[in-house]
Amino acid sequence: LRESQALVSRILPNSGLMVNIDLGEANDIHPTTKKEVGRRLALLARANTYHENIEYSGPVFHSYKIVGNKIIITFTHAQGLHAIDGKPLQGFAIAGPDHIFHYANAVITGTKIEVSSPYVTYPISVRYAWADNPPCNLYNRDGLPACPFRTDDWRDINAQ
Repeated sequence: LRESQALVSRILPNSGLMVNIDLGEANDIHPTTKKEVGRRLALLARANTYHENIEYSGPVFHSYKIVGNKIIITFTHAQGLHAIDGKPLQGFAIAGPDHIFHYANAVITGTKIEVSSPYVTYPISVRYAWADNPPCNLYNRDGLPACPFRTDDWRDINAQ
């Protein structure tokens, strides 16, 4: 569902996407913190409709590069990347040619994230916040959460 919403927001004119993955509850898709949802949606409208020069989005996957046993992820809206809770980054998984994902170590390097796992020697794909109620704590300097993403388009049953 999240991936479909993100794809539509990229191709449909006069539309946008505001990530609220951090505001919901495990068993209810509708967040109780309506004021924060409204504030974030207002940022989107102010930037895209009223053309104000403000940050309106959390980090959004842009591209990736495989370097040895790591995948380096590049984002847009990535100024001041940080873990909102001060803990190590959560929610990243990495897979090799076997298409089996393992929880990954993710390290911020400027406006990029380096992702690796001791269980994946030859990485080919990364996913972030790819679950129904994922742990995820990647934000930008404006306190906006990263959009869930994947670098693959696998449809097999092992890819989770």
